[in-house]
Amino acid sequence: MRLTDINDIKRLLSRHGFRFSKSMGQNFLTAAWVPEDIAEAAEIDERTGVLEVGPGIGCLTEQLSMRAGRVLAVELDKALKPVLEETLSGRDNVEIIFGDVLKLELASLVDEKLAGMRHVVCANLPYNVTSPLITAFLEAGCFDTVTVMIQREVARRICAKPATSDYGAFTVLVNWYAEPELLFDVQPHCFIPQPKVTSSVIRLRMRQTPPAEVKSRDMFFRVVRAAFGMRRKTLANALAAGFGEFSKETVEKIIADCGFGPKIRGETLEIGDFAKIADAFCEVSEKFL
Repeated sequence: MRLTDINDIKRLLSRHGFRFSKSMGQNFLTAAWVPEDIAEAAEIDERTGVLEVGPGIGCLTEQLSMRAGRVLAVELDKALKPVLEETLSGRDNVEIIFGDVLKLELASLVDEKLAGMRHVVCANLPYNVTSPLITAFLEAGCFDTVTVMIQREVARRICAKPATSDYGAFTVLVNWYAEPELLFDVQPHCFIPQPKVTSSVIRLRMRQTPPAEVKSRDMFFRVVRAAFGMRRKTLANALAAGFGEFSKETVEKIIADCGFGPKIRGETLEIGDFAKIADAFCEVSEKFL
């Protein structure tokens, strides 16, 4: 059975009485080159333990198991249990856990299940939970790389540069933890059912140290969220709205003291700029609050 052959997929799903769930964002691959190329892009070997999220019927899982020392796949839809038992039968280095990955303690899970191995993520992520999943992977602090297929629009946001329309708070968040690389696109006709959007595969390499030093990471991200909370406003107006404990005059002075003009907007700032402003807010907070 070929797990990317559309006729084999239809017979497999019919045999187990499976129905696609729109709420879970289920789209199964029908182009053999895609899971092969994703698995290759993950740069894994027998010393690597892979966390996969949303294995579906197991076409990427199959490719990962051929390369990795161990694969731990987390699937939300329990209706896929008999399907995966059939498609992954005999693959002794694969373990399937049924549950919500966002409710799991990822660092503890991979330490237990993938002990003694280099940890990576490789997955075809559901569109509807892409951002929270990527955030969870990054904040877990236990993965070397994250190689995932996601909606192209989100991939472009992650890889965006300052002063572009795609650049935003999520861009800064991802780039704080990792160095992103856009690898290749996957067209809708490569799936069943066909999504309405194009997908992209990206690889995130975790940074050993953040790209900037800050007094408080919480303050840094608070500044970033506030800066992008009102994109059409100047940075001063956006930060004044996000920091109600400060007068607008104080916010304007902080921005000016950091060397930025009064009309600057948050979407033009780089990570180092946000770090400088966040540190200034920390200093003012310590002095006046």
